[in-house]
Amino acid sequence: MVMMKMIILPNCSLNQKPSIHPPSKLHHLSSSNLVELNRYDSKKSIIIPTEKKVKKTGEIIPLKVDVFKKLKTTWMKVLDGFVDSVFEFSDQTLHPNQSNFAPVEEMGSAVTVTDIEGTLPQDFPHGVYIRNGGNPLFGGLKWVKSIFGKSSFIWVEGEGMLHALYFKKANNNGKSWEVLYNNRFVETDSFNFEKHEKKRPCFLPTVEGDSVALLFAFLLNWVRFGKFSKDISNTNVFEHSGKLYSIAENHLPHQIDINTLHTLGSWDLNASAWNNRPFTSHPKKAPETGELVMMGVTSTKPFMEVGIISEDGKRMVHKVDVKLGRSCLSHEIGVTKRYNVILDYALTMDFDRLIRGGQFLKYDKKGYTRIGVMPRYGDSDSIKWFNVKPNCCMHLFNCFELNQHEVVVWGCRASDSVLPGPEKGLNKFDWFSQRFNDQKKTVVNEDEDEDNNGGSLLPVAYQWRLNLRTGEVKEKCLIHQSIFMDFPFINLRFTGLPNKFGYAQLLHSSASSNSGMFKFGGLAKLHFQLRTSNDEFSLDEEIKVERHMLEENSYCSGASFVPRENGEEEDDGWIIAHVHNEITNTSQVYIIDARKFSEEPIAKITLPQRVPYGYHGAFIPHQFE
Repeated sequence: MVMMKMIILPNCSLNQKPSIHPPSKLHHLSSSNLVELNRYDSKKSIIIPTEKKVKKTGEIIPLKVDVFKKLKTTWMKVLDGFVDSVFEFSDQTLHPNQSNFAPVEEMGSAVTVTDIEGTLPQDFPHGVYIRNGGNPLFGGLKWVKSIFGKSSFIWVEGEGMLHALYFKKANNNGKSWEVLYNNRFVETDSFNFEKHEKKRPCFLPTVEGDSVALLFAFLLNWVRFGKFSKDISNTNVFEHSGKLYSIAENHLPHQIDINTLHTLGSWDLNASAWNNRPFTSHPKKAPETGELVMMGVTSTKPFMEVGIISEDGKRMVHKVDVKLGRSCLSHEIGVTKRYNVILDYALTMDFDRLIRGGQFLKYDKKGYTRIGVMPRYGDSDSIKWFNVKPNCCMHLFNCFELNQHEVVVWGCRASDSVLPGPEKGLNKFDWFSQRFNDQKKTVVNEDEDEDNNGGSLLPVAYQWRLNLRTGEVKEKCLIHQSIFMDFPFINLRFTGLPNKFGYAQLLHSSASSNSGMFKFGGLAKLHFQLRTSNDEFSLDEEIKVERHMLEENSYCSGASFVPRENGEEEDDGWIIAHVHNEITNTSQVYIIDARKFSEEPIAKITLPQRVPYGYHGAFIPHQFE
């Protein structure tokens, strides 16, 4: 049995230097006696030496005592020593089929790319294609062993690294292009602390592992660093009010210098306005107003708040507690012309469950799922909730209003969640491998939840039609259930508006099953809407899907739509994506004509080093100086 003595810290913030003022009786001492004092604090049982100089009789300079700073430093050394002696960090082993999930080093500076197969179109916009993704420090993700049990970081917790490809005309005649590549870590506070100050892993895993180990991890992370987990900023990038941001939903966005990829600091949303809450990885620009609609979820009440940021990015124009009854790890928010769309599914964070020996983050396949439609500046009472079939929908194509009383939501729906994985991280490879296997079951079979082996991680394109007047829900698969896709995207000019086309990465089921990780072997173009004779949308027919398949053993990530500057049609533009060939170990960027989707890419750009698989990307138009 391990015996521990509880140590009580002084009631002060770990991030602030306490202010100590002398007791009032010191004002009655003569200057001759006020040369050196020792103040005894019976509550803390310590003697605090202080030195004072007096300008004149009766005037005393406030005491400048840094004892609490010294006490804090000593205390932190004791805690660090405890963690170093009790917790052992080790590298997680990558499966041979997971080689391109391994981290890479920073380039140091941008390099010119000359290996380009094909031709870049002359009307391709000047700009930067940036993709975010996890790139774990110190050689890879860690698992930790201690007297409290085992714990490990899950696959989404690597530090964020940005990979950028710069496109600019090389000369005045505009007939040739200069293309440069660069990569750089997003330098969050916790990144700088571990990488530059401590030069070793410090934060303990808090999602996957034995419950006692996780409880101590939460406690020790909070006491040592003032936060439960490190800031990874590894999921997405977005632009607002002319500024580029990197984001993961456990922290505020980090502003990035688009020219150098240097981190400029976290977005100052005003502590009183947002209270340093987390920030969704998928904020949306509202149609017409250009305001940024976002939400933040936490493990304590209020579990979810929705916020709206002004078009110029300088103020919070609206904030509301959604008043959820559970802490749902909702990954994306949707918008229409008048509404915000909220996803509430059964992937939840729960400290009480962890204390009882369960998982902190858990997906309950039998738990309820609902979609909320909230007027843009509404409150919790104004939300119209629609109960839908249980599912986990991490990503949305788009949402829009079909008429005055109906909202359409398009997303990628699965019956299980890729987060957090198996309970306590046991048999992790087999758990993922089984759920990526498309031979095992159909995806939207309502009876599959009774299967002892769990649901499926294979998402399909899906539609919900929500009638605000009657409360009726109509839902269905948009395409055949044998076509699996995720990481959807559209022409962002149509966000929140009726649109005809959507795009997504095609999940390669066997490659994912053989590697125990997502792998996407192609791209899909969905033709959402067919016009009828009365010019109304027809949403009840199976939609057309075009495919752009990659060569064998090649997989993509970070795909995004690049609109033609003066394009008149919604699909007038290009698809850009990172592609890695696992046989040649070569990383490229493909550019595909969106209107000739199934044809060969118009350009393949070979990058100077390997780029690991990542998450979301974006093309940011930019005029270079």
